[in-house]
Amino acid sequence: MPRITIDPADLEEDFLRASGPGGQNVNKVETAVQLRYHAYRAGLSERVYMRLKTLSGRRMTKDGVIVLTAQEHRSRERNREEAMTRLQELVDEAAKPPPPIRRATKPTKGSQRRRMDSKTKHGLTKKLRSNPVTD
Repeated sequence: MPRITIDPADLEEDFLRASGPGGQNVNKVETAVQLRYHAYRAGLSERVYMRLKTLSGRRMTKDGVIVLTAQEHRSRERNREEAMTRLQELVDEAAKPPPPIRRATKPTKGSQRRRMDSKTKHGLTKKLRSNPVTD
């Protein structure tokens, strides 16, 4: 399967202050990255774009822009790499071919017969457990 390459022209990066632990560093350095991928104008096929829209869910805006935020790491570069990796995985998943169509099958005569025999046997077992008939 050929991998879809992401054009850097379709990306925008914004850096913001990360939340969570990090001490004083978190209050003064903008290490979190917000990656915006313009999927609508990226030239993806209609099938890939629709699948990407489904997989993205709330991360895709009405304008067809996927917004990913990465703030796990303390460095800007590692957060940028993580966001790019997540975006590439999302696009690769959307580009996979659709699964084959499932065709319904019928149970074989033998399996139907075995099923009915086991039901009859179970019914007889339950019947034997009932109270004896008194006249």
